[in-house]
Amino acid sequence: MTDPTPGPTAAPQPTRPIVDRDRLAEVCAAMVNISSPTGDERPLAAWIASELDLARVQSTLQPLDSHQANTWARLPGIERCGNRTDPGGATLMLYAPIDTLTTGYDDEDLPWAGDRLEPHQRPMANRDGNLISGLGAMNPKGHAACVFEAFTAIAESGLELPIDLVAAFGAGGMPTNARSVGGSNGRRNTGQGAGCSYLVEQGVWADAAVIAKPGWTVSWEEVGLAWIDITVRGLHTYVGARHRLPYRNPISDAATVIAHLERWFPTYSARHTTGLVAPQGIVAAVDAGCWRMAAVTPAQARIRVDLRIAPDQTPLDACREVRASLDELVAADPDLDVTAELALGIAGSRTDPDHWITRRAIAVWERSEGRTHEPVRMTSGATDANILRNRGIPSVRVGMPKVTSDGDELDFAAGMNTVDLAEMERLAQYLVDLAVDVAAQPLADLTAGGPP
Repeated sequence: MTDPTPGPTAAPQPTRPIVDRDRLAEVCAAMVNISSPTGDERPLAAWIASELDLARVQSTLQPLDSHQANTWARLPGIERCGNRTDPGGATLMLYAPIDTLTTGYDDEDLPWAGDRLEPHQRPMANRDGNLISGLGAMNPKGHAACVFEAFTAIAESGLELPIDLVAAFGAGGMPTNARSVGGSNGRRNTGQGAGCSYLVEQGVWADAAVIAKPGWTVSWEEVGLAWIDITVRGLHTYVGARHRLPYRNPISDAATVIAHLERWFPTYSARHTTGLVAPQGIVAAVDAGCWRMAAVTPAQARIRVDLRIAPDQTPLDACREVRASLDELVAADPDLDVTAELALGIAGSRTDPDHWITRRAIAVWERSEGRTHEPVRMTSGATDANILRNRGIPSVRVGMPKVTSDGDELDFAAGMNTVDLAEMERLAQYLVDLAVDVAAQPLADLTAGGPP
């Protein structure tokens, strides 16, 4: 991609603020030590706001309710050669969510997240050399710490940029509905980007955004997701009458449906692999039967599927494909009673790879690495970047690689909860350099919505 050459109105390249690794470690550890499961992020959001205030940056705590809140702050830009045409000028947002996928509480996480919670699955930070572990240490809190340090490093340097710079920390970024216990005042929409959506809905807007989430690459598109609830119906009957009465056990039929879906998911992925994404699917939950009364069969079994969708699909497209796949089973067994309904949908999204935020993000990445950027493909992770893009803010995603052991990536939980300080320093400095780089571009190029 061609790096645009600044025109005659471009500001001179400002001095480069430098991030502090020790402060990154302190901020990350402090964030880990403040429990913030989805729906209960307000204490962490309040801590971030207070720390921004200590850095002499005016911050805003933005409650969604008494348990859930965002925090955001703005560094106002200076006039550029007297040509500033509106009070806000160009605005760049640095964004990170702050909620953890699991809670760190035995009664909520066990046994579905393991037989027991490991130390790194608790909201207690532990530093071992360059590694910090603890619930969310890598994703999302290590990334949120990088946004915090990049923003405060610029603020404390005294550097005046000819752009507005926003740092935003969002509640409800994890792929979950409300927990069965805990806060949220009964709201169901506590996750799936609820905080990010509220943030931009309430006027915290930008010409472009960078979301800090895992992966040391610049990504400009990602999958959305569809939750599809499949109901398999059978006959409620008694074990003692199985040999005398009609019998159709929906648990057995559900097993057939699940096996069929597990064979079907790879074919679905192959059909929809495009650009940077390879959408995947899983059977995520099964609900059937009565544990206290094993003498009877249930009248139905329910299956929840998470099916990732490419940017050009819709959640309804995904649901229709699942239904068509299930029709194959019904054709082979007409007595099979199975239906599928869309339970939740988040559209995938794409930023034009030629938009200025994509081009500047890649150019700074290449300067940082000293090599040509090669985007990571075959991804199937969804983030709040979908919320930003679908709300109208062009966004790219940049983050840290997962920690490895002997060259192998850690398991899912350990990977979410272990972060390397060297990688944090690299990402935080990248975010500083990107803000400085964007500030050096002609103002007209940053407000036109596209490349020069």
